[in-house]
Amino acid sequence: MLLDRMVARQDICLRRLGEGRRAQEVGFHRLLANDKVTIERLIQGWSEQTVSAAAERHVLAIQDTSEITFATTPERRRGLGEIGKGGGRGVLVHAMVAIDAVSGGCLGLVAGSVYTRKGRVETPHAKRSLKDKESRRWIDTALQARSVLAKAATVTIVADRESDIYAEWATLPGGNVHLLTRVMHDRAVAGGGTLSSVTAALPFVAARRLELLATHKRAARSTQVSLRFSKVEVCCPDNPGARDLPKTVTLNLVEVVELGPPAAAEPVHWRLLTTHEISDVAAAWQIVDWYRRRWTIEQLFRLMKTHGLRLEDSQLASAEVLIKLAAIATKAAAVILQLVQAREGIGGEHAANAFSTSDIAVLDSLDASYQGRTALQNNPHPRHSLAWAAWIIARLGGWNGYPSSKPPGPITFRHGLEYFRAIAKGWELRDVCIP
Repeated sequence: MLLDRMVARQDICLRRLGEGRRAQEVGFHRLLANDKVTIERLIQGWSEQTVSAAAERHVLAIQDTSEITFATTPERRRGLGEIGKGGGRGVLVHAMVAIDAVSGGCLGLVAGSVYTRKGRVETPHAKRSLKDKESRRWIDTALQARSVLAKAATVTIVADRESDIYAEWATLPGGNVHLLTRVMHDRAVAGGGTLSSVTAALPFVAARRLELLATHKRAARSTQVSLRFSKVEVCCPDNPGARDLPKTVTLNLVEVVELGPPAAAEPVHWRLLTTHEISDVAAAWQIVDWYRRRWTIEQLFRLMKTHGLRLEDSQLASAEVLIKLAAIATKAAAVILQLVQAREGIGGEHAANAFSTSDIAVLDSLDASYQGRTALQNNPHPRHSLAWAAWIIARLGGWNGYPSSKPPGPITFRHGLEYFRAIAKGWELRDVCIP
């Protein structure tokens, strides 16, 4: 129920989610404080619907970490550890989301972790073994993906620069599991030199326009980029965490460079390493396009924070319950993301990815009542698809259904889901006999 309310209201305030009923608000507090409701069990629940949704597909398993900053004072730290730079306190959500490699449709969450730091580690990072490093989360989550996505045809684990860990390259890939990561370290290569010297010696072999999405660091823009690629044999680094690993790993390197950036703009320069074979220019561009799908997990985190659930506004008092709340909010944000994508008909996913069997029965009834006199007023999507469900929810939220109208946004979906949950509750009670 708590997850449903979060999705419907796009809110994490337990008082508002209790809908004015003190008993329900108290019940939500008790749920989060219950020792039997562990963070491990909550995260296991992330992937319940993803397992079947990913079957027989090429899945991009995209992982990243988001810092959730909560308001604290020196007198009220709420048990939260330091995050980021400065004096910020909060929790870290490391999540992996499954994306269909062809359509870009979100299939759901895969795995991850939610935690707060217990204190500063005095031993320098370079002198610690991998098992004692926080960066171990990248490998642990990727290993969990092997099990969750076992039915997928191919799994490509995608991540940004922090996941450029030699142990991951040396131990994780195999079978139908591949890696695709943006390079952080200018690694040494067999025969001398480094990744940067290898690419510097290569000619650019192709160019095309690339649409850059807006981030917190740049505005959206279109630009021309050039591409080059090569096979490389990366050498094992000399550090405590790599002593038992293979001396080299053979990978493929793709570099994309913006040669003529606008004035004052940071030029695009991506070095991408992957275990996928690259035989020609088309295959190299495919690697670039798969990496660009990484933006989806940024959308997930935005829906958790400023553009959706506003998780950082929570006033819950302890780190333990804030961690659990963050885990539930991550799942709720994934459902909202699926609905927002579905408004465009992306992916053709089934409604069961976000709705229960009884919910779909209610949607069937509602769909019939919203059929208009003309084709433009009818639901254009295949019955029981997620896009079909999103169309109905948007109508409940006040959208007029015309293709010429502005597409429904998160607020419209929030209102529609609130109304839908009230209708679904009444549907459950329709056969109850009152003596």
